[in-house]
Amino acid sequence: MARAFLIVMDSVGLGGAPDADKFFNGERPDTGANTIAHIAQACAEGRAEDGRSGPLHLPNLDALGLGAAMAHATSDPAPGLEAMPEGLYGVAAEISPGKDTPSGHWELAGVPVPWDWHYFPDEQPSFPQDLMDLAAKLCGAGGTLANCHASGTEVIKAFGAEHIETGWPICYTSADSVFQIAAHEEHFGLERLLKLCEDLAPTLHAMKIGRVIARPFIGTVEEGFTRTGNRHDYAIAPPSPTICDWAKSTGRATYAIGKIGDIFSMQGLDEVRKGTDHVLFDHLCDVMEEAPDGSFTFANFVEFDSLYGHRRDVSGYARHLEWFDAQMPRLFERAREGDLLIFTADHGNDPTWSGTDHTREQVPVLGYGLGLKPIGPVAFSDVAASIADHLGIEAEGPGRSFL
Repeated sequence: MARAFLIVMDSVGLGGAPDADKFFNGERPDTGANTIAHIAQACAEGRAEDGRSGPLHLPNLDALGLGAAMAHATSDPAPGLEAMPEGLYGVAAEISPGKDTPSGHWELAGVPVPWDWHYFPDEQPSFPQDLMDLAAKLCGAGGTLANCHASGTEVIKAFGAEHIETGWPICYTSADSVFQIAAHEEHFGLERLLKLCEDLAPTLHAMKIGRVIARPFIGTVEEGFTRTGNRHDYAIAPPSPTICDWAKSTGRATYAIGKIGDIFSMQGLDEVRKGTDHVLFDHLCDVMEEAPDGSFTFANFVEFDSLYGHRRDVSGYARHLEWFDAQMPRLFERAREGDLLIFTADHGNDPTWSGTDHTREQVPVLGYGLGLKPIGPVAFSDVAASIADHLGIEAEGPGRSFL
């Protein structure tokens, strides 16, 4: 019986979103943003030489059809992505009114977002006082810190010392529909931070804030602070059943790799494996060996986005792409007859673009296991419908199979 693996390379966009002019980084619209093409151009011009060198080298993704998929999305050149495709390839566009994690993943899973997300204003204070009072009350603190838009690494640098001195949580947001709380794992307590986020989440979700995110860190004032891998996202539950639910309701085993469990509030998922991207790739290889026939695995590799896109680190993004590409044969070696592997993304995050926000882009849809199959432009929700088709289960929602 067939198995399916949906692998999200978080923020690996291909540019060309038809409605990019409606989405902004600061005052600049996302029109013209193109994560892959602009990284490839920077590499070819010698502007991405930190820890790597030369043109962008993605032979496995390109062989599946990355360069060919880009031709459907944009006229931007992508030096080095010129292989004749051998896999399923196309490009997908999103209809949900957002360019963040829940919107992209839910729609890939068959459920476009039916509402407009709420966003906190980029001003100080960003949050209403009653929300800050509630956060302080829930954790027994005398108040809160920050209350602004901020980079996660910069906000703990700015407020870490005061946080340790006062015991007050650091509350901040971004251009996404998120409410983030940073706290020291030892001085504040990891479990206390997680409980605060869990208890505060229903209030934020009622406001249509997509995620409350716990951002624990460690370190000292003298040596500096570092975020840990114990992040946890408390996301609004999807408004209707997703591909995870469709599969589980028919008795199929379902696996989540990375932050998928957080994004889907564990709905329709049997098992979750977490860690850094390097650890996650090992987990994915293990699941490919262990998962039974008929199973569905949903994986997210977040560090393209969190470590390199938001930080506008072109060299780092290129290094991570090349690392991921070099690991892909490990998956191909473990694939069984009848398996379908789909590589895609949830939005863009062009590290050459203005601001530090996601960019509204189309995304690649690349498949291994079916041989050469051009699918052209498709919808995000078509991905879920196609996986359901491959697994032989009934799909719901607006998607149509491209198989």
